[in-house]
Amino acid sequence: MDKSICEEENYTALYTEHVDSVRNLMYYKCGDLDQAEDLAQEAFVRLWKHCAEVAWATAKGFLFTAANRLFLNTISHNKVVMRFEKENPMEHNTPNPEFVMQEQEFKSKLEDAISSLPDRQRQIFLLNRIDKMSYKEIAEHMDISVKAVEKSLGKVMKKLRESVTELKQHKI
Repeated sequence: MDKSICEEENYTALYTEHVDSVRNLMYYKCGDLDQAEDLAQEAFVRLWKHCAEVAWATAKGFLFTAANRLFLNTISHNKVVMRFEKENPMEHNTPNPEFVMQEQEFKSKLEDAISSLPDRQRQIFLLNRIDKMSYKEIAEHMDISVKAVEKSLGKVMKKLRESVTELKQHKI
């Protein structure tokens, strides 16, 4: 007569005999000891749930097959998660609220610094950085020399660097 896996002492004997080998096989497959232990435990849970359907002689095969299927399901699930995150990066990579607030404050202070520039410097800066015009195009557009554009942008960049340094020192 075949032993019943549903009897606690038989199940415990199976567990004691096979838990290390199931865990080790899963560890070799996934390289993560915690995950390997979880997979082995889940395989034994499945064996317990189906103890009436599994013959004693096939219990070891059931455990290894169950653990392997659980491992493959984990890989498949991780692939789906990675594909979803790749297609929808902002939904899972939401910045923390403090960072968003700091970024908004920084943008506001930077806009204030730009708006406080003298008209000509502000115009040259915006034509260069926003409209992506070259120094030569700005000079032609404003009817000034290229050297004047270079000098103005140099002053603007110096003022903005000072403003940004000041913002960092105030830990915005």
